[in-house]
Amino acid sequence: MKQYVVTISRQFGSMGRTIAQLMAWDLGVNFYDRDIVEETAKRMGLPISVISAKEENANSVYFKRQYPLGMGLSNMQDEIFSIQKNIIEDLAKKESCIIVGRCADSILADMENRLSVYIYAPYEKRFANCTKILKMEEKVARRMIREVDRSRELYHRRYCPEYTDPFSNRDLLIDSSRFGIEKTAEMLSEIVRDLFVSGDEKEKWNAAT
Repeated sequence: MKQYVVTISRQFGSMGRTIAQLMAWDLGVNFYDRDIVEETAKRMGLPISVISAKEENANSVYFKRQYPLGMGLSNMQDEIFSIQKNIIEDLAKKESCIIVGRCADSILADMENRLSVYIYAPYEKRFANCTKILKMEEKVARRMIREVDRSRELYHRRYCPEYTDPFSNRDLLIDSSRFGIEKTAEMLSEIVRDLFVSGDEKEKWNAAT
């Protein structure tokens, strides 16, 4: 098996994080999301809440209200990005894994065995996911969809010079509402196997499952 990394970018409410977790379980690799925040906080000697507030969602009014700390100079966000970039590069060198968000697709653009996935869904489907699965109030769900998507857009534009829009420079785009959470994860896992797992290893995996 080749060492590989799958990067997952997603619209808010598309359930991309859950899909990434299911893929990691299916493929038997590690899944990194909040772990990157925790390691960043450790390296900077700051509370996790401050890092959470200042990274991808730092431009969101919702998050500024929820996390009033650490909203000072923008160079803190630059430092956070630099540290997270180093963490992501270290993970990619060390093991096969799935990394969610944080411009990992751009950071690892030159990696040979990398699959960049963008998970999206129509607005109303995402709204339904937020209210029914994530149990958000309707008002909060609408605000979060709007503000988190905008914050992620601004974050990419700031740190990824090649970025033009959410659908550009991705290897694969998939509408999670078309197939459902579990089926989307299953389909993506199969694509990963086709790309990075040898025939003999696939046979062993199929026999084990």
